[in-house]
Amino acid sequence: MQNDASTAQQRHQQNARIAAGHDQLQKVAGYMAKHMIGGLPRNYELVHEALNGHHPALARGLAALGQRPSQHDLDQLGLKHRLLGHCGIAEERLQADATGLLDKLGEHVSLGILHKQTFARALETILKSIREDEGRGVGDLIAELDFLNGATSDLLHSETELGLKLKTGLQQIETAKRAVETAKAATEKDRLTGLPNRLAFIKRLEDLYGHDVPPTGHALLLVDIDDFRSINHQYGEEAGNRLLQRLATIFRKTIKKNDVVARIDGDDFAFLFSDVAAEDAHAIADRLHAAVENNLVFATEHGSTHGGLGLSIGFALTHDADEPMQLLAHAEAALNTARANPRAPIAGYPPERSRPAGRHVA
Repeated sequence: MQNDASTAQQRHQQNARIAAGHDQLQKVAGYMAKHMIGGLPRNYELVHEALNGHHPALARGLAALGQRPSQHDLDQLGLKHRLLGHCGIAEERLQADATGLLDKLGEHVSLGILHKQTFARALETILKSIREDEGRGVGDLIAELDFLNGATSDLLHSETELGLKLKTGLQQIETAKRAVETAKAATEKDRLTGLPNRLAFIKRLEDLYGHDVPPTGHALLLVDIDDFRSINHQYGEEAGNRLLQRLATIFRKTIKKNDVVARIDGDDFAFLFSDVAAEDAHAIADRLHAAVENNLVFATEHGSTHGGLGLSIGFALTHDADEPMQLLAHAEAALNTARANPRAPIAGYPPERSRPAGRHVA
């Protein structure tokens, strides 16, 4: 009967999440239709974050654009708040600009080479004529020398201009390169907590599996705040945001230098630990759970404090998965098990790993 109750609870939670997601999509689509916003993927992201992303500054910025905002204004707002889709567009534009600069520099260099070749041919022609006609007068020689002098001055001037253009162009390319790196970094960072986001974390997993030999000795942990929506509803979104920021700080201080923590969803965090044996994973989860219990106190919008934050943690090990998405799926399955049983908020994959075999901490 207990298993039936757990299954029913999981089904109820899943249906609630689906219904909430459907309501959010309808809300976003309605806002875009009302304000005549183009149906681009990055616009959906912007409006979704403004309406449902607990981002008051973005919401105010979008409201200030008014009816039928231009795509340029929407893109500028998305860039200002470092939204993933808009940062990706910026990166593409910056790369295109850098390519254009390289093309222009190539044209300048080609023109400089042409000037040198023209000068060299003129010099060869004059020398040849002098050798073939030794009886030429002084006046003719002076005229040819004057021509060479003018050609040399033109070449030196052209060389100076080319040097300046190359210097300026290289500086512009370096600036564009830094801008591309900044835009790329923005696409992989969670703007609220400063942690890596889901995209960055998935890339890290893919890099981990990007070798001929499957990785071993790594543990993936997923952490979810229990009923975070009710916390936002009861204490306000600002309090919820402060909680997430404080939680990120605790997690960042709890892990080692070579380990990774990322915010991969609204109230979901992911960890990747190295040099971890099977018996250590549960102990690490215990440590994270205790760190939150001992250190997290957050202020509500009314100035009061609240404690007793509930966490669910699921973990999986790399030697049980042949590719990154399988590892993530294993950890998500363990997390769902932990969510379904508040008395045992830490679960592993496979289920027999849900109980610690030791108390070693990586």
